[in-house]
Amino acid sequence: MSDSTTSGLPGSGVTVGEFLSDPALELNLELLQGHEGISNLIRSPRPQKLGMALVGSSGGVHPDRVQVIGGTEAGYLESLDDEDRVRAIERLRKYDICCIVVTQGVEIPAGLLELAAGRRIPVIRSGAPGEGSIEKIARYLERRLAPRITVHGGLLEIFGLGVVILGPSGIGKSECALELVLKGHRLIADDYLEITRQGAQALSGEGGKALPHHMELRGLGIIDIREMFGISATGTSQAIDFIVRLERWRSDAEYDRLGLERSSVEWLGVSVPVIDIPVAPGRNVATLVEVAARIYLLQQRGHKTNLLQHD
Repeated sequence: MSDSTTSGLPGSGVTVGEFLSDPALELNLELLQGHEGISNLIRSPRPQKLGMALVGSSGGVHPDRVQVIGGTEAGYLESLDDEDRVRAIERLRKYDICCIVVTQGVEIPAGLLELAAGRRIPVIRSGAPGEGSIEKIARYLERRLAPRITVHGGLLEIFGLGVVILGPSGIGKSECALELVLKGHRLIADDYLEITRQGAQALSGEGGKALPHHMELRGLGIIDIREMFGISATGTSQAIDFIVRLERWRSDAEYDRLGLERSSVEWLGVSVPVIDIPVAPGRNVATLVEVAARIYLLQQRGHKTNLLQHD
């Protein structure tokens, strides 16, 4: 693992190309037309139905939102005669639209495809029914567009808790994480950790897209944790509960022996409790991390402990 640093700002948007190709969306999306527009940015997590714009409502179309045509919109267009249908579709010409998603089973009027082609608007077919598509798109975009930072560290699920392990390069973060995996805990990320804010006071972490569930160990190289230890040894994301910060033992330093000192860091406006563990030869750091997790659980159940108490 690398030195502990943080970087990054809230994302500026998701391109239509990323939206199309990300398997996490689980919608079996198909690009019907508009390859020229796949670099368009989606900046809002809320999909919008095009029905009001088709009937001429003055509410308008938000250019940063995924526009949806479902059964209601298709039924309205089918109810019109040819002249009125053309007029309804032409109302969309005045709007900037990043992309249009057509839900399962909906017939796409030729006039809509012609308009989209002229405006370089990607038209995408979803493999799911209308409400299912809208819910999945909203959940996916909420996660992708949430404020986020990148942290050089690891994340494990220990007794159901999300524990981030930070520390300087070469201190043994990956070795500690590997021993925790051997003890039956789950690796979420090693070295590269993406953290997003979920709501007002919650954080979630996940690993990078490149080489997920892999770990770099000096002398052994890069190993695939899922391949070696099975699918139960890894996870894709985890809510973050506290941080373990490893530091090199110094004989001249003063360390908290009673667990009375409180420490925390702030990520994306959320305060996260921290426990600092000095690393010296002979110390079983993985076991200490396990004990810290057990103490945290006891605290959550109302037991009085000093370690990790945090206002």
